[in-house]
Amino acid sequence: MVAGNLARKISVPIETEVHIAESPVKWCTVTLSDIIARGKRLEAGAYDIDAKVAEKTIINGKYGSVRMLVDDGFINDAQHAPRFKRKYVDGDRSDAVGFLGSSEMLDTKPVPVKFITLEQANELGLFASAGTVLLSCPGTIGNVGFVSRTLSKFALSQHIIKIDCASFGGYLYACLKHSYVQQQLQSLVYGAVVQEIEPEHLRNVCIPKAPIALKQRIHNLIERSYSLRDESNELIDKATSLMVAELHLPAIQVFQRTSAPISTFDVKLSNVDLRLDASYHIPVVDTIVAHLKKYAAELTIVGDSRISEAVILPGRFKRVYVEECHGRVFIGGKQLWELDPSNKKYLSNVQHGDRIEKQLELQENMTLITCSGTIGKVALTGKHWNGWTANQHIIRIVPADDSIAGYLYIFLASDYGYPLITHYTYGSVVDEIDDNHVRQIPIPLLQNQEIQKRINALALEANTKRYEAYRL
Repeated sequence: MVAGNLARKISVPIETEVHIAESPVKWCTVTLSDIIARGKRLEAGAYDIDAKVAEKTIINGKYGSVRMLVDDGFINDAQHAPRFKRKYVDGDRSDAVGFLGSSEMLDTKPVPVKFITLEQANELGLFASAGTVLLSCPGTIGNVGFVSRTLSKFALSQHIIKIDCASFGGYLYACLKHSYVQQQLQSLVYGAVVQEIEPEHLRNVCIPKAPIALKQRIHNLIERSYSLRDESNELIDKATSLMVAELHLPAIQVFQRTSAPISTFDVKLSNVDLRLDASYHIPVVDTIVAHLKKYAAELTIVGDSRISEAVILPGRFKRVYVEECHGRVFIGGKQLWELDPSNKKYLSNVQHGDRIEKQLELQENMTLITCSGTIGKVALTGKHWNGWTANQHIIRIVPADDSIAGYLYIFLASDYGYPLITHYTYGSVVDEIDDNHVRQIPIPLLQNQEIQKRINALALEANTKRYEAYRL
C-alpha cells in the first residue's frame, strides 16, 4: 500500500533449501548372457532382486542346487493341456467327469460345478496320475497341488501345469511351496493383463539338490499327508451315505425334477414371510422339508439349543494387516475348503484384539458357512485352525457340544443342506444371507440315535485325519 509518494518496503524471508529423503530404489546389474537365458526379456520384474537373492541362497546351500527340468533323474516333463472349446454337460450323465480349475485343485475335497465328457477329457489328456505335482500358471501364479486318489478322478483345466515326476514328487511339491522358489516363480511371470508362466519357464527355477535319502523322506511325508486327506474324504462320503440311507433320501436331482414341472408355482399368502423374491419360494425346499418330516424323528432348526450354542456373524470392519508372526492368521471364504490356505494374511492383535476374541476367532469343530458372494460353502474347523481368524463373510456355528458337531456339518455340507441354506439368499448385486437365516435352517434328528452317533464320529475322525495331514 502506498502512503503519499512513499512505498512500504516488505521484507521477504529467504527460502531455505529443503532436502527430501529419497525412497530406496531397488536396482541390480544384469549380464547379457542372463538376458539371453531369460528369453531376451527387458522388463525389470524378470530380474527381481529378491528372486536373485533366493536363487543365490539355494545355490550356496548345503547340498548345492539343480535347475528344474534338467536331466537330474526324477523330473520327466512339465506341460499343460492345450486351449480348447469346453463342451459342458450335466453332472448326472453317466459319462460326465468333474472339471476343476487351478483354484479348485487346492480344495481338500473338491466339489466340481462344471462337467465335461469322459471322451473329451481323455482326448485332451486332462487327467493326471497319482504323484503328479500341479502348479497354477495364469492369474494367481504358483499355487501348488499334489495328485492323490481324490484329484486323479477329475479332469484338470489348461490353467494347471502338470509336472510328471518319475520319483520324489512330494519333494518337488515341498520345494515349490517354499518362499525361495515362489520368489523365483514370480520373476518368470509375463503378461500385462492376465499374468502367466509357461512350462518351459520352469527350466530356470533353481531347487536344492538334496541327497536321495532326504528326497525320499520328504516325499514320504507329503505322500502320507495326501493319503490322509483321501481317507478323510472317504469317511465323509461314508457318513453322508449313512445319513442318506437312514432318511431314505433319493438323489437331489429327483427332488429337483419332481418339485415343480415348470418354472412357475403358487405360494400361499401365509407362507410368503414378507419375501417377494421367487428364489426364496423354490418348491425343492418344500419338497426336501416334507420328506425330512416324514422320515426324521424330529425336524428342528440350527438355532435349537440342542444343536448350537451360538451363531456368529462378525460385523464389518477396517482391517489392519501385519507381517507374519506378528498377528493372527486371517482367511476368507475362497480359502475355506483348503487344508493349508494359500495367500494367508495376518490380522493385527493390537488393533483387533477385542473383535478377534468375541467374533473372529475360530475354534475346533465349528461349522463355517460362507454368507456373502458365494453362498453355502460349508467347512468343519480343524484343530490346526484353532486361534486363526476369518473374515465377516463367513458365519460361525458353535455346536452345542462335540456329540452333534460332526452330524451338523455332514447334513449342511450335503446336497440336501445346500438348497436349505441358499434359498435365504437376498441382494441384487452381492448375494447375502445372515445369522438369523442360518438359525432357521432345518436340521433332521434321526430316529436311530446310534446311526446319528456313528455319522458324528465319522465326521470328527475325518477332521482329525485332516489335522494329521496338515501336521505332516
